Amino acid sequence: MTQPMQSLPEMYHTMLRIRRVEEALAERYPDQEMRCPMHLCTGQEAVAAGVSIHLRQEDVVFSNHRAHGHYLAKGGSLDAMVAEIYGKSGGCCGGRGGSMHLVDLEAGFLGSAPIVAGTVPLAVGAAWASKLHDRDQVAVVYFGDGCFEEGVLHETMNFASLKQLPVVFVCENNGYSVYTPLAERQPDRPILEIARAHKLSVDEGDGNDVQDVAIRAGKAIQAAREQFKPQFLELHTYRWLEHVGPYEDDHLGYRPAGELKKWRKRCPIQRTAQVLTEEYGWSQADFDKREKWVAKEIEAAFQFSKESPPPDSITASQFVYAE
Repeated sequence: MTQPMQSLPEMYHTMLRIRRVEEALAERYPDQEMRCPMHLCTGQEAVAAGVSIHLRQEDVVFSNHRAHGHYLAKGGSLDAMVAEIYGKSGGCCGGRGGSMHLVDLEAGFLGSAPIVAGTVPLAVGAAWASKLHDRDQVAVVYFGDGCFEEGVLHETMNFASLKQLPVVFVCENNGYSVYTPLAERQPDRPILEIARAHKLSVDEGDGNDVQDVAIRAGKAIQAAREQFKPQFLELHTYRWLEHVGPYEDDHLGYRPAGELKKWRKRCPIQRTAQVLTEEYGWSQADFDKREKWVAKEIEAAFQFSKESPPPDSITASQFVYAE
């Protein structure tokens, strides 16, 4: 599948929107009005944009603790996401979940959770339901390289392969689990080969090149949809900020000297902007226009959150399934 030319501006807009939202959240987080832990995806925007460009509204997505980009790229409401992070009733979970527990059924975003690999079996369950009910629907689940240290991932891949389910496993390999690099957590063997051993169709790409992501994701999603064949994508990327929180943490020394600087030079948004300039003839006015659109939308989302009331205490027992 060749990525259509007209999709690159759309993917650029998606990445820019995610980046500016994360920056706005980081800027306001120290005000102590967002009282939930927050894991930002700054630097990793290309994965969500390149995968979601191929997804239909009826397709379903599951995410992890670093979910903002996946949520927005799938069509989740920015107003509802920001209000949720502020714990307001206008949030996508009514202010109950915060940053790590986002759900938007209308967008096909069925959930995120902080438990490592916790949503992987849920995605495969959704794919199984899709096959049993003969729905034209693909399930996508995003997770990090740390999931390969959890048994449930292997069990779920085995089941998906056994039942030949329409699911795409997307591993965002950013090389770290909190402060620990991959080499200190797992033996020296390719992650891709583990997925291949489970008889998944596998591919590997540059998670900071949105065109590369989109081409590989397009093939994987098409195969999952048309052939009921589970797919695995390993996309190499990098988070710029601390594991949890709005700040940089390069001074802590757990990253090798110069590594962050090297990855910043591979910024997916800057790389795409260069292509749009050189191959699509974009001018500075084209970029400025999109910056203004995004800034206006973000300001409106924070205003919506400010005006949204807190949850009513009378609703506290809703969705609690125990006496």
